[in-house]
Amino acid sequence: MRDNMLRIAAAAMLASACLCGPVLAQSKDRSPPPNSRKLSEIISKVEQRPDFRYISEIEWDDGGYEVTYYTNDNAKVEIKFDPVSGETRSLQ
Repeated sequence: MRDNMLRIAAAAMLASACLCGPVLAQSKDRSPPPNSRKLSEIISKVEQRPDFRYISEIEWDDGGYEVTYYTNDNAKVEIKFDPVSGETRSLQ
């Protein structure tokens, strides 16, 4: 009986170690750099674009702000901004 308990405990420890691996891999710092522009500055740039209607999503991904907005004619626009310079990296 004691051997069964040790096996169960070892299996539980192994399972928890396997489950914690992906969580630890995803916990890297995903925040903007300390010298980045304020998000409000990025939003202001988007709001000043021609035919701007509304922002639907803002996401921090791959080292930049990804902003999705719609124009007055309902066209979807996705822009990626450099967090430090505040300049656009790509338009879609």
